[in-house]
This record gives sequence, C-alpha cells and structure tokens, in this order.
Amino acid sequence: MTADVDSSPRNGRQRHFWAPGDQVLWRYRGNGTGAVHICRPVTVVRDDAELLAVWMAPDTPVVRPMMADGRPVHQEPLATRYRKPHVPSVERWWGAGVLKLARPDEAWSVWLFWDPDWRFRSWYVNLEEPLRRWSSGVDSEDHFLDISVHPDRSWHWRDEDEFAQAQADGLMSASVAAGVRAAGRRAIRVIRAWGAPFRDGWEDWRPDPRWPVPALPADWARPAE
Repeated sequence: MTADVDSSPRNGRQRHFWAPGDQVLWRYRGNGTGAVHICRPVTVVRDDAELLAVWMAPDTPVVRPMMADGRPVHQEPLATRYRKPHVPSVERWWGAGVLKLARPDEAWSVWLFWDPDWRFRSWYVNLEEPLRRWSSGVDSEDHFLDISVHPDRSWHWRDEDEFAQAQADGLMSASVAAGVRAAGRRAIRVIRAWGAPFRDGWEDWRPDPRWPVPALPADWARPAE
C-alpha cells in the first residue's frame, strides 16, 4: 500500500507515502471526546512531502453524527446542538464528489467543490487540527470555523455562529479558539496572495474513471496505529 518513504523526515521519523489510487480513511474525532465520529473513505490522488490530495467520490458510504432521536444534526437548534447526545449514522455522500488538499502541519485543509456537470463552484477552507497520519489514513479534529473562497478570489468567513456556540458549550477553550482564529487569518493571507493550492489549477483536475468507490470498513472507528 505504501508508495515511497520520505528520506528527509520531519521530527526525525520516516513518513510512508500512499500511491495514487490507494484507498484510505479521512476521519475526525469528536471535540472533547477523542472518539472518531466522522469517517470518509477516500482515494489518494497525490501524497508526498508537500501535499496530501484525496478524492471523495459521489455515493461513498460515510459516517457522520446524527441526533440520538434520529434527526439530522442541522435540524437541532444551535443552542442545544452540541449538548444533546449524538449517534453515528452511515449514509451515502450526496451530490458531486469533493477533492481535499492538506499540507503537512497546516491547521486547515482546502476542499474543492463542483456541480455534477463539473462546473467549478468554490474552495472551502476547513479549519482543523493538522492531520495525524496513521497506517490506514489521517485523523483530525474539526474547529467549526471555516472560510469560503470563490472563483473570483473573493472570500468570507463561514459558521461564525457554530464557532461561538462551541466555545459557549465548552468544546474549545479561549486559547484554542484564539489559535483557530489565528490559523484562519494565516489562511486568508494565503488566499489574498493567491498561494498554493489556489494557484495550482486543481479546479481542472478530474478523477481516474477506473477508481472504484471505496468501501467503509466495519472497524472504521478503530484506534489509529
């Protein structure tokens, strides 16, 4: 499954890279719980010392939280959304696929969205913990606050209300929240300078039609090893 080894590893450890076409898991742990509550099987597009790029295909089986009474999370009022119990739900990814790009040690990933006819819609900067690699994928923790970037290079903050509610509910400390906001400002500097990955032409990328839709393993929540 591994494609290469970084001969100049960060932190004194060798990093094994996946090959294009390998299938891995892109997971998020619950804020404050440490338990995996989001899992997305994806196909590796590129993996090297500079960038991990993966493709989440339409109709991929994914795990996401739902309210314990069976309702989608977004149907719960924000004031109680994070305080009421959640349970995992396995669903099919709807709509067009998503290309996800992440640079090592960066506190965000950049997602590209298209319409079903491959008309490019936007980039989405997902603020999160830097990805932690393990044998079968990558893990992170979502930080609620996000940024949308449009083809005309305009941008705006997203989910400010969720970010504020997460702090009010004790899901992140004031110091962590300040770090998240600082990471967002760093991302905005990249956007304004039109740095990587925005300048790199990923909006013209297309998946290999031979790639199958990845399966969701039964042990999708297993500890990272």
